[in-house]
Amino acid sequence: MSRLIRAVIDTHALRHNLSVIKERAGRAKVIAVVKANAYGHGLTSTALALSGADALAVARLEEGMALRAAGVSQRIVLLEGVFTPDQLEDAADEQLDLVVHDALQIELLERGGSAARFALWIKIDSGMNRLGFECKDFPAALARIRSLQPAPRELRLLTHLACANERDEGATRAQLERFGAVTRGLDYQISIANSAGLFGTLPLGCDWVRPGIALYGASPFDDCTAGQLGLHPVMTLTSSVIAVRRVPRGEAVGYGGAWVAPRDSLIAIVAAGYGDGVHRSFQNGTPVLIEGRRAPLVGRVSMDMIAVDVSALPAVQVGTQVVLWGAQLPVEEVARHAGTIAYELLCSVSQRVPLEPR
Repeated sequence: MSRLIRAVIDTHALRHNLSVIKERAGRAKVIAVVKANAYGHGLTSTALALSGADALAVARLEEGMALRAAGVSQRIVLLEGVFTPDQLEDAADEQLDLVVHDALQIELLERGGSAARFALWIKIDSGMNRLGFECKDFPAALARIRSLQPAPRELRLLTHLACANERDEGATRAQLERFGAVTRGLDYQISIANSAGLFGTLPLGCDWVRPGIALYGASPFDDCTAGQLGLHPVMTLTSSVIAVRRVPRGEAVGYGGAWVAPRDSLIAIVAAGYGDGVHRSFQNGTPVLIEGRRAPLVGRVSMDMIAVDVSALPAVQVGTQVVLWGAQLPVEEVARHAGTIAYELLCSVSQRVPLEPR
């Protein structure tokens, strides 16, 4: 079956990126973050391709259960933890590692008497102000977890960096100082580095690193491309031309007449819209690739279609392939035209877009 739009997933690039990350991580172990459908790349197929990672991380219980159902046997870390006795039991049955970031989660373990079935990761809020025990509350939380009977199978510590993607490292230094102060003298393995932390300049001293976006071949930094980090793009979002229109000078294209032809123009209509994950916020001039050459998007993105000015590419016809992002058109660059980040574009690829691992 010929598909108009599809996301081609380069598993060789995925494994290459993992190898780059492993080299960068040195002796630290790698937790490959595959939450949110592996950032839009396909949860199960991505996890299976990342068999060389030391562990996988997901946000929610359902993701971990899906991986177990698919036969994935690696360590799986549940980053948000669990919130009910039933979820605790399911996580134990599936042999998931739990992140514990709230006193209510400790209470679940105390009531359930099942801590021995888990490896626990205690999350410390060193400045993100999202999840985790505040530094002042961490000693008491640790004491409660240490007193669990029977004891947890393993115990580790982690925190999350809020501003590691910024070249001004002041905020990251402050977080490291807070984390170091509250964990000083404790003999537990730690995890700090996300993708930006891993490729940044500050030594983080991790036993485990948690790369996400870098695995998928996108840069966590605004001023640095994935290629400069040695990473290869994993997803190519590609579609097809479904119509070619000649639009006279002065005529408008698309909803609201948001673009008016400055000259007699040749406009290709491409099967890709916000129903597929192509953001409506894409501006006029957002580039696409047609037969390796750039052409600008014109007019508003609609649910199923975009319009592209191909006046300089007269050979375009119905069926011509169009690349919305990929190896020659980085998703980070495209994201800037939508006023967003690569993470959001990748995660936004909708369920009606088939994923084709290769």
